[in-house]
Amino acid sequence: MTSHQVGISAHDLRKSYPAGRGAPRVTALDGLSIEVEAGTIFGLLGPNGAGKSTTVKILSTLSRAESGTAEVAGIDVARHPDRVRRVIGFVAQKAVADPMDTGRENLVLAGRLQGMRDASHRAAELLDRFSLTEAADRQVKTYSGGMARKLDVAIGLMNRPQVLFLDEPTTGLDPEARAEMWTELEAMAKVERMTVLLTTHYLEEADRLASRLAIVDHGRVVVAGSPEELKDGLHGDAVIVELTSGEDAAEGLRLLERLPGLDEVLVDGRVLRSRAASGAEALPQVLAALDTARLGGARLAVASATVARPSLDDVYLRHTGHSYSSTGSEGVNA
Repeated sequence: MTSHQVGISAHDLRKSYPAGRGAPRVTALDGLSIEVEAGTIFGLLGPNGAGKSTTVKILSTLSRAESGTAEVAGIDVARHPDRVRRVIGFVAQKAVADPMDTGRENLVLAGRLQGMRDASHRAAELLDRFSLTEAADRQVKTYSGGMARKLDVAIGLMNRPQVLFLDEPTTGLDPEARAEMWTELEAMAKVERMTVLLTTHYLEEADRLASRLAIVDHGRVVVAGSPEELKDGLHGDAVIVELTSGEDAAEGLRLLERLPGLDEVLVDGRVLRSRAASGAEALPQVLAALDTARLGGARLAVASATVARPSLDDVYLRHTGHSYSSTGSEGVNA
């Protein structure tokens, strides 16, 4: 990224947390490194506990790394945290607006706390941009979830930041509100022309919003690139077969590994995944092989079978050995 200005850079960040008396510390970051071009949306993608939130906390000066270096807008995070805070906006996972105040009051207060002389003007501007003008003088407790989340983003934009951190901005929203928020975030990025670091566990959110992304697993980046680059790196189609029972998935894996034209055959619970140059041609062979085994006495009944173009879930599977959906959301919220 030598020909472009760097908005965010982090190198070999490491961080761990105590897990209780006598227990080993929990590793949140295990040598994580990223570089974000200024003026772009960069997605940090991974399940809860992967290290996304810890990364954001370190870059936004809310936490300190045990080792490694980081810069935001060219400012060293560890050496000059006060300077970093003046050039960033931060939208946390949890709501920050006071529910008893109006939307306008929340925005103006946020601006005045940051020493803004034009807080009222800026608040009106953001209320209009996020279609909140009609609700501006209502208490926030009367807002829908989508409206309240828009207000949180607007609060993060009050000081016209050079870098904006969006930590799981659509978590808890229904699909309609999430899609509306995506539209607002896309428009915001174009108008503000800022660097945005977006953390999310929604694959489709990263695919739509981020020009580049990094997939994080167990505190480190396992692969990085644009969504299209990462998907194009997986040649052919995904062939996915779900069995009615996982008891004989190992037998299904053995059968598919023998079929010509199939690559990257993996078992994930009761789901058999593979890749083929032409999924439409490979799927009948796969089903025939499983059906023959079933007629021979094995319990390889098929519940569903699909062929799909490469997705970010396939990218995640390739680089981590398990599907993104199977990782769940348990564990340390790191």
